Amino acid sequence: MAKTNEQLAMQAGRNSIAVNLLLSIFKLLAGIYGNSAAMIADAAHSFTDLISTVVAMVGIKMAGQQPDKDHPYGHERFECVATLILAALISVVGVGIGWAGVQMIISGAYNEIGTPTMLALAAAIASIVIKEGVYWYMRAVAKKIDSSALMADAVHSRADGLSSVGSLIGILGARIGFPILDSVAAIIISAFILKTAFSITMDAIGRLTDRACDDETIKKMWDIILEQDAVEGIDQIKTRLAGNRIYVDVEISVDGTMTLIDAHGISQNVHDAIERQFPKVKHCMVHVNPAEVCE
Repeated sequence: MAKTNEQLAMQAGRNSIAVNLLLSIFKLLAGIYGNSAAMIADAAHSFTDLISTVVAMVGIKMAGQQPDKDHPYGHERFECVATLILAALISVVGVGIGWAGVQMIISGAYNEIGTPTMLALAAAIASIVIKEGVYWYMRAVAKKIDSSALMADAVHSRADGLSSVGSLIGILGARIGFPILDSVAAIIISAFILKTAFSITMDAIGRLTDRACDDETIKKMWDIILEQDAVEGIDQIKTRLAGNRIYVDVEISVDGTMTLIDAHGISQNVHDAIERQFPKVKHCMVHVNPAEVCE
């Protein structure tokens, strides 16, 4: 029996939590016994992935609830709310990493850190490989079920991997006599993380504020509507995104002399065609206008 989108998301979330929990513990121990402050900070970053995944799972679970009295149009936008929370978490991590790097450079504290061992170096490499794998796994599931929250969580995993790159550079730099590289790399990585958080935020805001579908999707809808029998024209078509679902409002022109029953049948055909060809369309509202008669 095929799994539902929600079941796929929950499975991906549980897998991500398990990996991040084990990785956080490993990195923490490697930082402590490997004499690496960067790795200890990296372990804390990995732990935030646990929190972000839980937030994503809660958002997806709430978005999957059936419409009720208070939310007759469904709960899809709860996933966008979860995405905004994830973006905020990613921003906090980015600012924290960058600020720590700046403070280390200003204070000169990077010179006081002991030389990291090979254990810390191995942990950084392992973290980069594992987090990149988690990113591609979560990304694949997110694209399959079209989940903005899960995609944001995937990006957070890559952000964690980027912080491990910074740790690796810092550890290597310290081992060859350039400990300041750890702080410089942290600042650069912080900028990439904040850019990612901004992109995620703008996407979620667009879905929360009734942003229209892209022009290509609207063009395809337009063509499909005109292909339906007895549709003489399209007076207006409007679309809006609600979470990962689409609402469509369209006004079509038909022969003004036909009966109400026939006109209703045509509008139903348009409605069914749109929802059949575009699985993400949750509802299509069709209004029928009489076509203008040329004298």
